[in-house]
Amino acid sequence: MTDWTAGYVADIDYTFGYYAELNPLRVKLAFLNKGLVFPEAGTACELGFGQGLSANLHAAASITQWYGTDFNPAQAGFAQELANVCAANIKLYDDAFSDFAHRSDLPDFDYIGLHGIWSWISDDNRSVIVDFIRRKLKVGGVLYISYNTLPGWAAFAPMRHLMTEHAEVIGSEGRGTVSRIDDAIEFADKLIATNPLFARSNPVVSDRLKKLREQNRHYLAHEYFNRDWHPMHFATMADCLETAKVSYACSANYLDSIDAVNLSAEQQAFLKEIPDDMFRESVRDFMVNQQFRRDYWVKGPRRLSALDKIELIRAQRVILVTHRPDVSLKVKGAIGEATLTESVYCPYLDFVADHKPKTIAQIEKSLSDKDINLAKIIEATLILSASGHLASVQEDHVIERAKKHTDKLNAHICSLARGNNDIIYLASPVTGGGVQVLRFHQVFLLALGRGYKQPSEWAEMTWEIVSAQGQRLIKEGKTLETTEENLVELNEQAQQFAKKQLPALKALQIV
Repeated sequence: MTDWTAGYVADIDYTFGYYAELNPLRVKLAFLNKGLVFPEAGTACELGFGQGLSANLHAAASITQWYGTDFNPAQAGFAQELANVCAANIKLYDDAFSDFAHRSDLPDFDYIGLHGIWSWISDDNRSVIVDFIRRKLKVGGVLYISYNTLPGWAAFAPMRHLMTEHAEVIGSEGRGTVSRIDDAIEFADKLIATNPLFARSNPVVSDRLKKLREQNRHYLAHEYFNRDWHPMHFATMADCLETAKVSYACSANYLDSIDAVNLSAEQQAFLKEIPDDMFRESVRDFMVNQQFRRDYWVKGPRRLSALDKIELIRAQRVILVTHRPDVSLKVKGAIGEATLTESVYCPYLDFVADHKPKTIAQIEKSLSDKDINLAKIIEATLILSASGHLASVQEDHVIERAKKHTDKLNAHICSLARGNNDIIYLASPVTGGGVQVLRFHQVFLLALGRGYKQPSEWAEMTWEIVSAQGQRLIKEGKTLETTEENLVELNEQAQQFAKKQLPALKALQIV
């Protein structure tokens, strides 16, 4: 009997995660910051889409034609259900990579994305993907790929191997994957308690195990317990992709472009002395102990002129997608937390606080009398975007066309929220992607859609739904047992939602 899983964990579904880096619209700001020509994504593909949340949110919220595959039929079935609901331009399959790569009904793509899957598959499957990129990515097209990276995983890799071996050799098949994971973590804890020389030489292992105990077991199953698990040096990735004719463009993590929060002055000076761009990237990974890379690659990089770069940056539109952050907003880079400069970020945030789309040029003009130049504005835009407070804005005609699809998808997801908190993202036609909206906030939106205008009414409707399922709220680790306690907490959440989240959701045309 053929094992269709090929060693990949398939008895536990992947989490319902959303990954903003898969949104092709994000490419523009990253490429412009590096002075590169960016493509418009008319066709896009996601390989290994998991539950398909990212693919569906991006398809519903744009006019891009999306394709994708995930070999797990349960996950593909859920993804197809979402696709049918939103009626967007998306086709999703449950093909293995080798089968999908040779379909005759696929177009060439402007954008191909893979999140995480590269590290969890076999060498044969990686070869299939590289050949697919070579054949199907258009000239000028962009590849997004994220993967576990060395040297960041070097210390923990042996412990991961030992835990996987424990799950396979000692774990009982009949106990299920989750129980075997729990047993493996418990075994690793007991091993560390004996103070082995390995742990003394690699103190980070104990800290990593502590974090593992707190994480979702469905995530851990896919992250750690596949048969194939290959963290990779950046240079090795470049070698793998060479035959696909793609070149490294830049990090998809905007914060990586801000040296001040990631590198010391001495490290920055050291890197500037390295003439080769690719080798410099490898050295930087050692400086930050890189564990996970999120990168954009391009088939045929082209440089923008200085004039074109500045004009295109100034034309980019952004929108504040959260309640205006406090002035004490901090950002966490590789060298620790940094407090943002109040004299720059306060006037910037004041100008965008109305949640209306603004061009970089408009922001620049509004701050011109405060000694804030364009370079500072670009840096602030990248940092606020990386922190989840800002997002790029699509063209108005795209927003108008996408809204009918996002309305359908969001209504369906909010309806699902009555019974679980699996999906905590909704689609915005303004940003072309997903926005975090927690479970009870989704139910508040359902109440608003039914004509309930007061937060107290939203709270009452939510309590009716929750209590009918025997559920109770938890506050500060304590279960709220009485109806009165639950209603007080829901009313407080509804009031805060009306004040802080709802204005942004209206501007994002989610409401």
